Amino acid sequence: MARGTAFLGSRYAIMAGAMSWVSERHLVSAISNAGGFGVIACGAMPVELLDKEIAATKALTTKPFGVNLITMHPQLIELIGVCAAHKVSHIVLAGGLPSAPAMEAIKASGAKLMCFAPTAALAKKLVRTGADALVIEGSEAGGHIGPVSTSVLAQEILPVITDVPVFVAGGIGRGNAIAAYLEMGASGVQLGTRFAACSESIAHPAFKKAFIRASAREAVASVQLDPRLPVIPVRALKNAGTEAFTEKQRDVAARIDAGEMDLAAGQLEIEHYWAGALRRAVIDGDVEGGSLMAGQSVGMVTAEVPVADVIAELVTDAEAALARRAA
Repeated sequence: MARGTAFLGSRYAIMAGAMSWVSERHLVSAISNAGGFGVIACGAMPVELLDKEIAATKALTTKPFGVNLITMHPQLIELIGVCAAHKVSHIVLAGGLPSAPAMEAIKASGAKLMCFAPTAALAKKLVRTGADALVIEGSEAGGHIGPVSTSVLAQEILPVITDVPVFVAGGIGRGNAIAAYLEMGASGVQLGTRFAACSESIAHPAFKKAFIRASAREAVASVQLDPRLPVIPVRALKNAGTEAFTEKQRDVAARIDAGEMDLAAGQLEIEHYWAGALRRAVIDGDVEGGSLMAGQSVGMVTAEVPVADVIAELVTDAEAALARRAA
């Protein structure tokens, strides 16, 4: 993990996945204080709210942490400015290929820029255009996902990207998996699901119980019904909300057919659906109608425990696995 820890400035190269409504000051600071690297999920936050969230996180930890920004946010440049004002050390751009102005603004702020790379070709392009590190996230992850598994992405990308640190994400729940990716050439890993139900998480008790009870096969990807509506799949625990999303797609497609909205407006309404459904589950505890976004590693969430216990378990297991192989 030496390269990853040197890049992040943390004791362990274990990044926290940015989970909307979950990855806020309490969980982020707890992860950084425990030796990992917390990441604030900006999501759809307005500028003023992100400003307050960063300040509140800094009040809870002196350790480094990052901020995850969505490339399609209409105030992206202003959000980068807020991060710069707070001297945030690392900014993660997610949700699509980042624009040159956004990448340049981050580099100018002095922050280290991390980007998600879904293919080897895009990974090379991102490095050429200024990314300081990459995250490769497989389809086993929770929330919005791509079509390729973590193990395949790792095999495709790790051998060809050696100029910058690469962090592997998606379906990681045990230390021996971390050891395997480190041996393949990763500089570290990113986990979200294992942290979502930790005691420092502000998620509703019902949300945490749903994670603790769930098995891997219950974390399913959403289905796109209409080829005209390019819906990025979302992995979440199957419930009534999953079925409601199918109906939402039918409703939006019907309104597009009737000329009541265009495709762009339809896609935006679908994205707003996910944001609202996730909040209902995480904050309000609506585990039936809300969206329980979770990765397939949810089956390894067996109890509500402190963040420090999760990180200690992961590190101990990874060290033991590496020691066995060395022997």
